[in-house]
Amino acid sequence: MSRKHPIIAVTGSSGAGTTTVKRTFDNIFRREGVTAAVIEGDAFHRYTRPEMKEAGVRAEREGRAISHFGPEANIWNELEQQFRSFSETGRCRTRYYLHNDEEAAAYSQEAGTFTPWEDTPVDTDLLFYEGLHGCVVTPEVNLARYADLKIGVVPIINLEWIQKIHRDTLQRGYSKESVSDTILKRMADYVHYICPQFTETDINFQRVPVVDTSNPFTARDIPTAGESLVIIRFRNPRGIDFPYLLSMIHDSFMSRANTIVVPGHKMDIAMQLILTPMILRLMEIKRAQHN
Repeated sequence: MSRKHPIIAVTGSSGAGTTTVKRTFDNIFRREGVTAAVIEGDAFHRYTRPEMKEAGVRAEREGRAISHFGPEANIWNELEQQFRSFSETGRCRTRYYLHNDEEAAAYSQEAGTFTPWEDTPVDTDLLFYEGLHGCVVTPEVNLARYADLKIGVVPIINLEWIQKIHRDTLQRGYSKESVSDTILKRMADYVHYICPQFTETDINFQRVPVVDTSNPFTARDIPTAGESLVIIRFRNPRGIDFPYLLSMIHDSFMSRANTIVVPGHKMDIAMQLILTPMILRLMEIKRAQHN
């Protein structure tokens, strides 16, 4: 953690909705005049798309699986170094993973490749990470210790699968069979490296549909926000003004002493009410360190 150069990490599984959460943070940053350096988790994958396919074939021949959820397909030591660098100096480096032809065209590269490494801008207020592994802790790396505010985005697993199947088939051109195969192959990494992060987070936002998602592999539609509830769990509820949140978010209620439940379509306003004062507090502490 760094008082002079704070880090916010938003972590969640593929298809969990972390990109939507990033837009909410962008709105908060813009409204409050906060300048953020941004790094994306995909930038710290180890392989290009063709290389990942080759690694998958090799792993299959050896009777094992490789996935973007696990250590073999990522460079977590490099990500940890960037967290450390920013916490100490306010600068780090990153790159972009180009998911599709539209993204790749802007760099005159092929889809599924990385842009060159480059330094983050000078004079930023904080570092914002969004991706799969912002709170990973293993015997080799500890990313969670560098983040000043850790946010988990955790839909129940059937909803997560529905969102991934729809995104990867409709936006990225994969077949439903290949997406289902990917889900199966990465399950061990999901259990060992994704789930444990959510005990490290300060706040978890878990979307729970109130419609039938019993078979996510045949679901025709993603449950809408209006067909969902969002469970918001605080690791440390001290200082959280729950009566204020309940009064501001219609139809919300407390389910535990550290947990508030809000209608799915109120997730954005709930995030803004909860996170804005936390971000402003980080900025106050930062300014105090520079005075």
